Amino acid sequence: MGAHVSRTDFEWVYTEEPHASRRKEILAKYPQIKKLFGYDPKFKWIVTVMVLTQFVMFYLLKDLPFWIVFLAAYCFGGVINHSLMLAIHEIAHNLAFGHARPMANRILGIFANLPIGLPFSVTFKYYHLEHHRYQGDEKLDTDIPTYFEAKLFCTTFGKFIWLLFQPLFYAFRPVVTYPKPPTLLEGINTAIQLSFNFFIYYYCGGKILFYMFGGSLMAMGLHPVAGHFISEHYMFRKGFETYSYYGCLNWITFNVGYHNEHHDFPAVPGSRLPEVRRIASEYYDNLPQHNSWVSVLYDFVMDPDIGPYARIKRKSRGLKT
Repeated sequence: MGAHVSRTDFEWVYTEEPHASRRKEILAKYPQIKKLFGYDPKFKWIVTVMVLTQFVMFYLLKDLPFWIVFLAAYCFGGVINHSLMLAIHEIAHNLAFGHARPMANRILGIFANLPIGLPFSVTFKYYHLEHHRYQGDEKLDTDIPTYFEAKLFCTTFGKFIWLLFQPLFYAFRPVVTYPKPPTLLEGINTAIQLSFNFFIYYYCGGKILFYMFGGSLMAMGLHPVAGHFISEHYMFRKGFETYSYYGCLNWITFNVGYHNEHHDFPAVPGSRLPEVRRIASEYYDNLPQHNSWVSVLYDFVMDPDIGPYARIKRKSRGLKT
């Protein structure tokens, strides 16, 4: 089973999350960063091209052997779907059409959701914004693993298995630990997605459904682009709860690697986050950072000091009104 993790609990702190205070300090020194707020007008076209690319792949792969479909799902389709998930992340912050057009953002999110298979675009927004506002909160931040996960997957082999199935934990953890009443828009998202899945199965067959679902699951599990799930908030250095990554994979993930910058300025679209770092470089260059998501995954599995427990948590104080 390999080495047992050295931690037996999360890292509990009694300080506020660091991003609000740093945002205030940076804006006082560099007010020009406010000009970067808003939405990226090119973003919706990039998302549309990605979705249409997947539709073309459905047609090209439907009559090919399964082993080719499998390789395509891992090496190409899963990467596109993972990128679309991160597009939905941008959309959750209204960075596709701006805060003045919330429904346009939601519609694009449902469209971006289609090749992924699992309807989550609308639900993701409801939980993700609380991850920003209540980072580390033991109840409201559902990005943090549960005690069940941390205790069960506490060895080298266990962490490897946890990474393989991480997308399932990530998707269903909020429903179990912090359920919310379903909304009409979530119902619409689900109905559209299930109808699309049936359409694809009817006209393209089960292999293409695997290309959709299997690619999504593989690219969120043991896959280079999935390294961002671990790199963002797992405590690789004591006392630091958010980490940025400045490597080449940002190019296909809407700069999600610029994660300190994103949490400091969630109103800045991913395409402009490198400019935030350039302007306020003294605030970011000396923070702990990652250079490889593959190394992050390797260290997570092999280092006994890192595992599901390696997260900073705060006692829940409930939602503020």
